[in-house]
Amino acid sequence: MRILFAYLSLILLWSTTPLAIQWSSNGVGFLFSATARMILGLICVSLILLPMRQPLAWHRKACFTYLAVATQLYASMVIVYWAAQFLPSSWVSVVFGLVPLMTAIIAALYLGERSLTIGKISSYALGLGGLILMFGSALQLGSAAVWAIASLLGAAFLQAASAVWVKQINAQLPALVQVAGGLLLAVPAYAITWWIWDGQWPVNITLKTLSAILYLGVLATTFGFALYYFILKHLAASRVALISLISPVLALLLGHYLNHEPLTLKIIQGVGLILGALILHEFADYRLRQAIA
Repeated sequence: MRILFAYLSLILLWSTTPLAIQWSSNGVGFLFSATARMILGLICVSLILLPMRQPLAWHRKACFTYLAVATQLYASMVIVYWAAQFLPSSWVSVVFGLVPLMTAIIAALYLGERSLTIGKISSYALGLGGLILMFGSALQLGSAAVWAIASLLGAAFLQAASAVWVKQINAQLPALVQVAGGLLLAVPAYAITWWIWDGQWPVNITLKTLSAILYLGVLATTFGFALYYFILKHLAASRVALISLISPVLALLLGHYLNHEPLTLKIIQGVGLILGALILHEFADYRLRQAIA
């Protein structure tokens, strides 16, 4: 039950994060927004760990785990924040729907997971077709959008690689400890990046922007990543990555109703293909279990 609750909560957080990222950067710059979010996240995680008297481990596996987590927290997320300037917020979640396919391939190669069976490959292909339909129209937004999509593909790969790397290290660290260790590495990197490429303290921060930064720092970072790594400890990396196929559907609806982003027939068709991919994925797993039994 705990795993199911964490799974559903993470879907909700990941569905709202792209819109919050775009709102949090309005008038303050994407680097300031990302840096402020990670600093808030580190403060919140530390405040939770202190009363628990949960120290950070510093053995070899722990250090490599923190580095793997920081790969997502910094390398992947800074790309996402940059790309979100040039695309509708929901497209971030849509492009990240490719994470399951990337994770499945990497997990099969390095973890030996059975994530590339015929049924699963078919479901990933169906989901990929839906994603192509959904973000194909974004290519008409201009050259900046094209570069943004290409960059998001790189960010999605980094997230997939980070998840598999954490599973491969298998340090058996509590989820919050993993997040805290990753943030300790990511926050200085963000601060240095902001100082070099921006360094401008925003003059005016609207309530909407401030609320989005607080939401991302307190909830999406502190609890979102903690839930992510908690789930990652208990489920296969390829199954965890399926969240990235569910969240685009909710993100598109939120973007449409809250941010007036277009919801065309092609996008609806893409959503249908993604839902079909999820059903096929579960059906393939069920048939496999029945055959084994």
